[in-house]
Amino acid sequence: MSTLRIRNATIVTQDDARRILQGDVFVEDGRITHVGAIAGRKEADRTIDGTGQVVLPGLVNLHTHLPMTLFRGYGDDLHLEEWLATRIWPAEGKLDAAAMKAGTDLGLLELIASGTTSFLDMYWLEEEVLAPACRSAGVRAWLGEGMVDVGQTEAGQPNKKLAAIERFVKSAKAAKDPLITPCPAPHGTYTCHDATYAESARISHEHGVPLHTHCSETRTEVYDVQARTGRRPVAQLAHTGALGKHSVLAHAGWVTKEETRSIGQAGASVAHCPVSNLKLATGGVAPVPELHEAGVKVGLGTDGAASNNTLDLWETMKFAALVQKNHRWDATVLPAQRVLDMATRDGADALHRPDLGRIAVGATADLVMVDFRRPHLVPRYDAVSHLVYAAGGRDVSTTIVGGKVLMAEGRVETLDAGKVMAAAQREADRIVPKATRADS
Repeated sequence: MSTLRIRNATIVTQDDARRILQGDVFVEDGRITHVGAIAGRKEADRTIDGTGQVVLPGLVNLHTHLPMTLFRGYGDDLHLEEWLATRIWPAEGKLDAAAMKAGTDLGLLELIASGTTSFLDMYWLEEEVLAPACRSAGVRAWLGEGMVDVGQTEAGQPNKKLAAIERFVKSAKAAKDPLITPCPAPHGTYTCHDATYAESARISHEHGVPLHTHCSETRTEVYDVQARTGRRPVAQLAHTGALGKHSVLAHAGWVTKEETRSIGQAGASVAHCPVSNLKLATGGVAPVPELHEAGVKVGLGTDGAASNNTLDLWETMKFAALVQKNHRWDATVLPAQRVLDMATRDGADALHRPDLGRIAVGATADLVMVDFRRPHLVPRYDAVSHLVYAAGGRDVSTTIVGGKVLMAEGRVETLDAGKVMAAAQREADRIVPKATRADS
């Protein structure tokens, strides 16, 4: 039995009572067995000093395109259509397994270094490249194999990837893989046929895995789908059977009040990505208060590093709060505690993992420690307020997944940071044309 002890820390439990305790967290075989004061002497295989630090549940990033770290900062400050057509799509066309591996490792390094312990992805080569990389790095991943039908699949036919996706789902379940959950990820209602969504919904329902899709990200998307189908994206998802309790809708920035109620009635969840939406100037603001009122689990996502430009979920937390306050002219509309819930327990609940996102006896030990011995985190009146409004990924000292320490005292233990960054730069230099670089 492996054991781990975090001593003398401030514990932001995120439990049902949202208790904040002072003391220790004890972990046995990946599960939390003690929280708070521990009577007597209880030795562990490894002990981490939490003096001056806050321990909280690991963050859950509910929408990523992980290998797109290779395009960080490439083609910034362009209109969305121009950015996609002249930068991203041509570069993606050059991606091979080596480039995908380099981008994935760079993304995992950033997630670990900034305290994200779980993420829901949408890209490709998820089984061949991302799954082994995640296992090696020790990060918990829901891997959505992306699908696009336009120009690739005949109308009325499901995407050809779906058979392989279901095989991947079955093999991971049979192996009881503790870190990897595969899932279908049809790109969006404007790029995928009804048959692809219907088959994705069947796989999601039968195997209890997410159906990860973009939904109502831009006004153009909404009107195009409505013109083609007679339905807006949320209704189109419902029409195909793809709006259900395992569905995770990324963005939802252009949904109506009626649509928020439909999402809630279906039991679907939303991944709110405020930083990416602002940077790409999508114009819409996800109606988070109305989604909450409708009972929707709203988690937070960074989107890809190409449109953010980081995977830092702390920054996303702050933006999530500030965008709503400014948009509603109401400083009380989305308080810090509610935002921290979105980044931890709500994201975990959207993935149907109530053992994650909180620190409680019996919960899985996905934990993060934030060093509050920093000038911008002093003085401390309210730890939760500091976590949302003042802390950043740079303040994370320790990241733990399933009781395994991935980073301690700021040093990542499961990846060689220097080699990962060097490989990412080499692959970026290979696939991105020099003529399109600002510093060329």
